[in-house]
Amino acid sequence: KIFLVSCLLIMLCGLSVARAKDSKQIVIQTDHTELVYTVGGNGRLYQSYIGQRLQDGAAAEIMNPDRHEAYIGAGMDDPGTPAIRMIHADGNPSLNLVYVDETVKKGDDPDVTETIINLKDPQYPVSVSLHFKTYAKEDIIKEWVEIEHHERKAVMLTNFASSMLHFDAPQYWLTQFHGDWAKEMRMQQSELTSGIKIIDSKLGTRPDIYQTPVFFLSLGQPSTETHGDLIAGTLAWTGSFQLLFQVDHLNSLRVVSGMNPYASEYKLQPGVLFKTPAFIFTYSHQGKGLASRNFHDWARKYGILEGTKPRMTLLNNWESTYFDFNQNKLVSLFDEAKKLGVDLFLLDDGWFGNKYPRNNDHAGLGDWQANKKKLPDGLEYLVKQATNRGLKFGIWLEPEMVNPQSVLYHKHPDWILRLPNRKENYYRNQLVLDLTNPKVQDFVFNVVDKTLSENPGIAYIKWDCNRPMTNEYSPYLKQDQGNLFIDYTRGLYKVFKRVRAKYPHLPMMLCSGGGGRTDYGALKYFTSFWPSDDTDGYERVFIQWGYSYFFPSFAISAHITSWGKESLKFRTDVAMMDKMGYDINVDKMSARDLEFSQQSVQTFKRLSPIIWEGDLYRLVSPYKENRAVLMYVNHAKDHAVLYSYNLHSRFMEIFDRVKLRGLDPNKKYKVEEINLYPGTKSHFPENGKTFSGDYLMKEGITASPRGALTSAIFELTAQ
Repeated sequence: KIFLVSCLLIMLCGLSVARAKDSKQIVIQTDHTELVYTVGGNGRLYQSYIGQRLQDGAAAEIMNPDRHEAYIGAGMDDPGTPAIRMIHADGNPSLNLVYVDETVKKGDDPDVTETIINLKDPQYPVSVSLHFKTYAKEDIIKEWVEIEHHERKAVMLTNFASSMLHFDAPQYWLTQFHGDWAKEMRMQQSELTSGIKIIDSKLGTRPDIYQTPVFFLSLGQPSTETHGDLIAGTLAWTGSFQLLFQVDHLNSLRVVSGMNPYASEYKLQPGVLFKTPAFIFTYSHQGKGLASRNFHDWARKYGILEGTKPRMTLLNNWESTYFDFNQNKLVSLFDEAKKLGVDLFLLDDGWFGNKYPRNNDHAGLGDWQANKKKLPDGLEYLVKQATNRGLKFGIWLEPEMVNPQSVLYHKHPDWILRLPNRKENYYRNQLVLDLTNPKVQDFVFNVVDKTLSENPGIAYIKWDCNRPMTNEYSPYLKQDQGNLFIDYTRGLYKVFKRVRAKYPHLPMMLCSGGGGRTDYGALKYFTSFWPSDDTDGYERVFIQWGYSYFFPSFAISAHITSWGKESLKFRTDVAMMDKMGYDINVDKMSARDLEFSQQSVQTFKRLSPIIWEGDLYRLVSPYKENRAVLMYVNHAKDHAVLYSYNLHSRFMEIFDRVKLRGLDPNKKYKVEEINLYPGTKSHFPENGKTFSGDYLMKEGITASPRGALTSAIFELTAQ
């Protein structure tokens, strides 16, 4: 019996190899990653491999090439979560997708290749195209799906994944990021067990309040910064999303990513193309650090607007004035910004509304005219006064929202999302405008365009969105309410696209009551984002640390404010790890604090090319110790910046030396503590001395200062 079973296994293995060699394969590659699909004998498409890039020709040796169907249609023979579910015009709720052909496109950029795999249903006029855009040097794959039908009447889409990926490993470990207002991006890791785990948002606008659409999936064992096989993925969508992880009875894992199907039974008309947002992912066999650097490299070049160009430092007035300011007060703040040495002054909320003046958050949203009492000479005067002082001028807008106390609310009740026959539900005393309506899209665009065209010196916009979606009913969509969540976000993108067509280089910050919008769907239109309203230095270490896994430093706005009990130096050192700015009363600073801040601005400007363009290495995690240590190294490996933050360390707690990474072992580096407070000297034994990169990476340095909530920054320069 044993002999017969062995013979049978050998025959089956041989058949699998033969089938792989004889079947059509589609290979999608980056420099170090490979994704292989095989067309089965039944005509369906199967995912056969995902992982490190194979040697040429090795894909033909893949065992069991037709185990995992690539993009599963509901209602057929697979009992798991489908990628797509369609109810046809005749009521049939099934979809059978078979391979048709594939095409490969190369553009002007030799680093980028797009592969399109076309599928169709043999019985119904439905086509589904799987799109894979690879970024070879960055080892990033962007995947999305396009769906079209030509039935006589509309069909109903109830599932519409951007991606379905399959994995086979002994264990799976998921790292997710969650939070709430002022405590965004908390990291949590857990083992996936049999069944389904879902990370999702049903919030429509401001979708990332509680869950962020990013994750690490470690295969076999939990990954570290430097070790382990993993997938890092994120959905480029500024709306309700769903990331689904299903471990089946054979311990195989399918990962289904896309827009949330909740309350989104989408009515798709004949001949209309339905395009999903992109799922963007990278594979790493060297832990989370490599995956982060892949995302950062990709984002600089492809993911964030003008990611290779410098950013401005700024002073914001919000925490120094809130709504209580006037024209003269703002001009005096321009002088403070000039004294500080920043590039731009940002005027925040409260500058607009006349019949319903914006003196608090109860009124004014929707009425975007300068308040005549506060600003009798209008925005034009402020722009001129800033310019006269050598400053740029920026403005805050929240054009998607409306207060019931506004002219817009009373003039256009049909432009607002609200339920018929129900009491209005308010969040921050406001409602959401209906961006599924083209007229509302025109209005929102015109708010931005009018503000900029009437005040051509405006050089920056902070685009805010302070509430999620409730009152979920569109007067415009009428009977097609299942389209609301999806078409709202598409309408928002249409506005972003129009703004960018007319103002292609205007810096804009993506903000949403803190980190409520942090995704690559919107960031291609923006130059940075606001990660959290919590600017407490201690809390920001964790918040900015979390975002660093998927977003580059130049995109993470980090302001020095009066939040928290930490020293000004600690708060400044934390902000200097990303895109530093200020939101503080400069005139209340002591002479030494002002001198330190002026020095910090100049130091940051000098080092920002390393911080924003260099490779990030997270050395000591705040989740593992009472400190956090990280560093940036430029691509030439001749200049680096090291940050060390002691958190709530205990009395006389002693920390180990920190081994650095990313340096050239054959180069010599001078180590110098910088950004010291006036009148103080470095007490680190390595300060001012020179060491080989080999020594610094194998033996390390004494990077951590003594005492809780203290910090240090070191500059390493090759000699």
